Amino acid sequence: MFQSNVVEKCKQNDRSAQMQLYRKYCDGMFIVAMRFVKNSDDAEDILQESFIKAFQKLHQFKGDVTFGAWLKRIVINKSIDFLKAKKDKIVPLDESYMQVVQEDDNWNVPSVISLEQVRSAIDDLQDKYRYVVLMYLVEGYDHQEISEVLNISESACRTRLLRGKGHLKELLKEKHYGTGS
Repeated sequence: MFQSNVVEKCKQNDRSAQMQLYRKYCDGMFIVAMRFVKNSDDAEDILQESFIKAFQKLHQFKGDVTFGAWLKRIVINKSIDFLKAKKDKIVPLDESYMQVVQEDDNWNVPSVISLEQVRSAIDDLQDKYRYVVLMYLVEGYDHQEISEVLNISESACRTRLLRGKGHLKELLKEKHYGTGS
């Protein structure tokens, strides 16, 4: 009940309770932001903006998920918004015409490929695939949650995940076997 008591105090604008929540979640949320933006200064900015937004919108927190899960969604949204703002122009891709893809839940990679190689390959994916792969594999979101956060259909989410996985496998093959350029 520690968390709910602290959250209730935060809703009453208790600064001490806000600092308790900040200290409890700042390191983990910093890591989440870093997975997306790859720059500690930018991740710090995103972290601060996320906590400010969380405290401003705390009245919307209903407790149906943990505070950490609710905050993580804010951090991910802020990270994606930051990355989108860095781009000169984003052209939306309408993938609604695509067929429903068959999902392949086999995410196993050969044991000779290190976790660092997988992380590096994920970083090399196009944004639209990287976000979905990160949110699905690393953050544990399901297709419905990802589609809500990214504002795409669940079908587009599944397609991007499947394609992202295919690109990831190719990148790992190139890096592992030296066939890439």
